[in-house]
Amino acid sequence: MRKIITGVLTIALIGVLSAGVWKACAADDDHNTSPTPPADAPPLGTHPVPAAGAADESKGAGAGGPMLGPATPPRDLVASTPKGELKNPYNADIAAITEEAHHRYLSAGCNGCHGGGGGGGMCPSLTNDTWVYGRDDDTLFRLVTLGSVDLQKQGYTRVRTETIVGPMPPFGDIIKTSDDLWRIIAFIRSVNPSSLNPPPPPPPQ
Repeated sequence: MRKIITGVLTIALIGVLSAGVWKACAADDDHNTSPTPPADAPPLGTHPVPAAGAADESKGAGAGGPMLGPATPPRDLVASTPKGELKNPYNADIAAITEEAHHRYLSAGCNGCHGGGGGGGMCPSLTNDTWVYGRDDDTLFRLVTLGSVDLQKQGYTRVRTETIVGPMPPFGDIIKTSDDLWRIIAFIRSVNPSSLNPPPPPPPQ
């Protein structure tokens, strides 16, 4: 009988001690739990997939030079493009963007020297057939970006003569994007459609 009572007491004591240890562990867990991960968190060991269109920061200007696109500053586009390869992407749609292109022309202050409609003023008219350095897209883009002094330093020479021969100042820092400059050149084409024709041969020297 004594053995039975001793056995029952031993079992009871083990139960009490087990319950105490369990409570202590549970209490300790309450102080060390991690926040529950959000439902959309990727599984451990995986990397989240970037959203469509998200920029890859590893491919910035430092990794591969300036991004050549509509937002490229004019000076960067000039520096990154071989001579003769700059082409206006708006040549086929000039009529569709003329009004908006005229606003860009005015916003850049081109009217201060060349007139509101490009008819000239302090500087040459943009509506006649005299293009001092040439009328192709590449030359016009570089002339506006660099100005006539730096354009000459790059080997360009005068091929025509205007009545007004003041130097063209550089606008590559005033016009912020190559897209803006292409639109401004598109406006010039709109007031001088013949400028899109192949240029005539230079006059004899």
